[in-house]
Amino acid sequence: QNVGCRTLSLSAHVGFDSLPDQLIRKSIKHGFCFNILCIGETGIGKSALVSSLFNTNFEDSPSTHFLSNVRLRAQTFELQESNVLLKLTVVKTVGFGDQVNKADSYQPIVDYIDAQFEAYLEEELKIIRSLFSYHDTRIHVCLYFISPTGRSLKTIDLLTMRSLDSKVNIIPVIGKADSISKTELQEFKKKIMSELVSNGIRIYQFPTDDETVSEINTITNAYLPFAVVGSMEKVKIGDKMVRARQYPWGIVKVENENHCDTIKLRRMLCTNMEDLKEKTRAYYESYRRCRLEKLGCRDIGPENKPVSLQEVIEAKRREFCLEMEREEEEIKQRFVQRVNEKAAVLEEAEQQASMPVLTKSECLMLMHQEEELKLGEKKKLLEDEIAQFIEKKAITESIKSQVSVSTPVVSWKTQGLQKVSADA
Repeated sequence: QNVGCRTLSLSAHVGFDSLPDQLIRKSIKHGFCFNILCIGETGIGKSALVSSLFNTNFEDSPSTHFLSNVRLRAQTFELQESNVLLKLTVVKTVGFGDQVNKADSYQPIVDYIDAQFEAYLEEELKIIRSLFSYHDTRIHVCLYFISPTGRSLKTIDLLTMRSLDSKVNIIPVIGKADSISKTELQEFKKKIMSELVSNGIRIYQFPTDDETVSEINTITNAYLPFAVVGSMEKVKIGDKMVRARQYPWGIVKVENENHCDTIKLRRMLCTNMEDLKEKTRAYYESYRRCRLEKLGCRDIGPENKPVSLQEVIEAKRREFCLEMEREEEEIKQRFVQRVNEKAAVLEEAEQQASMPVLTKSECLMLMHQEEELKLGEKKKLLEDEIAQFIEKKAITESIKSQVSVSTPVVSWKTQGLQKVSADA
């Protein structure tokens, strides 16, 4: 990149060595923003730790254990230290790990992180944009709270961190670390790191390439995951009031590095805040590239030649116009087909309407005529039956008359035979 660039020495003072001072003044005037995502089970000490890290009592309503799904609660605060302003956004999970079915507990968190990337991309693609004054809500660091069981990571921890390690800087912390002994704590730390490596989960490593912070970051990386204790209660020890947690068997000082790693975590967050932002921008660039590729944007054309954004937009516009023309033609065809079907229905209705319409009296007359025809047929049948009956009756009477005439002769012959037999 430096081919053809010559290095020259100035013969006198020009004044552009004040550029860093200008950037400092501008940054101080505009202020800084930092966004923290706290993931952990309900009651593991997320709010107490954030308050301890920034020495501020952030008021937060208590969470319930009876939510049907995981939710995220975001709160933004403005903090000032000396003349430096910091806009701090704290996002906490509510109901994480409280459901019976924890298979998709990480999905709302992934959706929230992607939504912040999408909001920034929409602002970046606007014709009139104001990224300088835009409130950047992209998550810069994720504090993942691990339950101090002393055994191993839970399945939900592995699934969640595996789905987030390509989207956000993950710093694992052991919440309420004062509930287990120091020996168990060290063994627990080793087991956690071993499980993270064996499962291919990438966590944030403090950079060691900068000479100014390489030594302290190398030492601090050995403390991962941090064993933290949070508390806003002050206990009097000697002549001083310190933040601590008091138990019947002793006192755990929050700001004592021999008791917990809260101070180490605070120091590392403040020392590497800009590096966390740079890593977040790298995650955003990966998301942005995927989104633009899905939209059809390319830096290289079909022949492996560089193409400008205007050419890509023109190509997409032509493709879109062709697609619109095709859909318009299909809509026209469907419209013509429906018009023809409707015309056929109307023509059939007109034909039915053109037929003579009978009035009520005419309908009654037709019904009367039909009934008369039916009655005439029945009458004819009855007359035929009557004629047959009369004919049968006449035949029967003639037969009876013939029988009555022949009856006396038979009786006379009978009497004569009886008389002859008597004389004999």
